[in-house]
Amino acid sequence: MTPNEPWAVTSGDRPDQDAAAPFEQGAGGLPGLPGHDGVGHDAVVLAGGGARRLGGADKPGVLVGGRALLDRVLGACADARTTVVVADRRPTARPVRWAREDPPGAGPVAALGAGLRHATADFVVVLSADLPFLAADTVRRLLTALSAEGAEGALLTDADGRDQPLVAVYRTSALRRELSALGEEHGGLTGLPLRRLTAGLDLTRVPDPVASFDCDTWDDIAAARARIREHGHVLDEWISAVKNELGIDLEVDTGALLDLARDAAHGVARPAAPLTTFLVGYVAGRAGEARKPSPRRPARPPPWRSAGRTKPGRPTGPVGPVGPVGRTASLPVPGPSRDSPTWPPTPRPTRARTPDDRPRHPKR
Repeated sequence: MTPNEPWAVTSGDRPDQDAAAPFEQGAGGLPGLPGHDGVGHDAVVLAGGGARRLGGADKPGVLVGGRALLDRVLGACADARTTVVVADRRPTARPVRWAREDPPGAGPVAALGAGLRHATADFVVVLSADLPFLAADTVRRLLTALSAEGAEGALLTDADGRDQPLVAVYRTSALRRELSALGEEHGGLTGLPLRRLTAGLDLTRVPDPVASFDCDTWDDIAAARARIREHGHVLDEWISAVKNELGIDLEVDTGALLDLARDAAHGVARPAAPLTTFLVGYVAGRAGEARKPSPRRPARPPPWRSAGRTKPGRPTGPVGPVGPVGRTASLPVPGPSRDSPTWPPTPRPTRARTPDDRPRHPKR
């Protein structure tokens, strides 16, 4: 096999994109696992399927508990040194590296081959983008199982005991070996099922019916949303989604905020609850942004002081009956005083009253 073959997995997916080029994430990994001393593990997330069972909807972007499915999966593999998403580019909660199988829609094996071109670590986490309950602890358990058993891969099994090859960790060298063999046997990777790939691997299995749950249909998505609500996670999920959207990372004292909102609602009025929490958050944000002038560089005086002027808006110059000369008075204009040359005021002209000016009343 040569790198020019379509199923080669030894270089980048474009001629100008080398697999060893600097990545967008920092170093990570799990200390103590073989091959992870300064190397870490990579992650490949497959997110480019057609979602036919969802009517062609954008499945990675479907919200569950206030977060997109893809962002949930990216949060679970955040320890990876490099995360490659095989799909068309889209906004994500954290930086990733993008890849695409050729041609697009060529199937999961071809997509995995495209993503694996960017993997340089000894271990690679392979995930689909529709796992609402996947957590970082699950990924760590898979890495630990793979190390302890000495196998070539560790994958989750669902509630029915079926293998889930897209919730798994593999040795990168073993995946490359099998992908190359499949490419040579079939003349490429397009349209091949995943079972063809995993059939040649020595696998260990980790049962987990919750983390392995994937969303293939709208019923699955409804079940995932209901589970989050029933288990009381919806508030935490929503806070995480808001923090991701705002780009902030801080601890939220949920209990204190809810107590404050409750006291405001009961002691003042119901609309006072959100208004009070907003004002508290605003003050906290302003306090965090406040900066004292540096002792080496005194604060610059306002421009009107340096120019020997008064603060804008204050009267300057002689004051006449209509306010400062050359300016419009900001206060009501008083009438002429006794010291004014226009005193006394000119009386309004009047005329003599006539019998026609008398008020007329209707006859009773």
